[in-house]
Amino acid sequence: MQRVLSMQRMGEAAPHMDPKTLQYLNEGQIESFESFEEFSLIAFDWYDVHSDRTQNEQMLLYLDREDLFIFCEDRAAEDKANAIFREVTADGPLDNQQLLYRFFVRLIRGDMSHLEQLEADISEGETAILSGTHREDMDRIVQWRRELLRLKRYYEQLDSIFDELTANDNGLLSHASVRRMAILGGRMDRYLNAVRNLQESVTQLREAYQSQLSIQQNELMKLFTVVTVIFLPLSLLAGWYGMNFVGMPELGWRYGYPAVIVLSVLIVAWLLWYFRKNKWL
Repeated sequence: MQRVLSMQRMGEAAPHMDPKTLQYLNEGQIESFESFEEFSLIAFDWYDVHSDRTQNEQMLLYLDREDLFIFCEDRAAEDKANAIFREVTADGPLDNQQLLYRFFVRLIRGDMSHLEQLEADISEGETAILSGTHREDMDRIVQWRRELLRLKRYYEQLDSIFDELTANDNGLLSHASVRRMAILGGRMDRYLNAVRNLQESVTQLREAYQSQLSIQQNELMKLFTVVTVIFLPLSLLAGWYGMNFVGMPELGWRYGYPAVIVLSVLIVAWLLWYFRKNKWL
């Protein structure tokens, strides 16, 4: 029998499996792949890379020599599995091993296109991010990192599953099916390498963004320092003449205030010239 069921309807598969196995499935403690003498259990968190949903939904597969059941955690996963079953069996029924292989083929179909589009988005965003630093730029980098992390976890699960299926410890799969699973394992390796390369690119982009921020902050601090240094002599003069009016030169000399103004202008001009000469401005 070949069926897709929600996990709430797992009991409908009871006539086709040992009660202890069904109880074990209901406990939900299954690793990504478990091989027993008469059957294999496969569990993974399905991630729909072609939608805006970011939530992972568990799929649990039971395979023996006569039956293939797929138990799904939510409606979206169940609809996906049913759609795949309808598609691959449109031309006629398939045996369990062929159906299992084609199920995984359809499940990851188009994922490389998604990775290529993600790579293009990161490449296009790189120029915009490095040309200026804005708050939304860091949000984009964080979004890319989260997406790549989800993809990495998803493909690592599938890669481990295909490795176990290729090992075929319980002999459930034929030689041809083992070869097909090895092909899927190689595809997962390529997907994982692509994701890791993109993660490295995003990490470098984040470091470059932070360096850009540091440069801008240094430029701002340099400007503040220059302004402070320019006005420091003027503040000294203002403080000096503001301490006491008794005997101050400008009180008895008609050119006292103009002289102080000229002196202040000369000090500012000399400081600006000195800063430009040393390329601090």
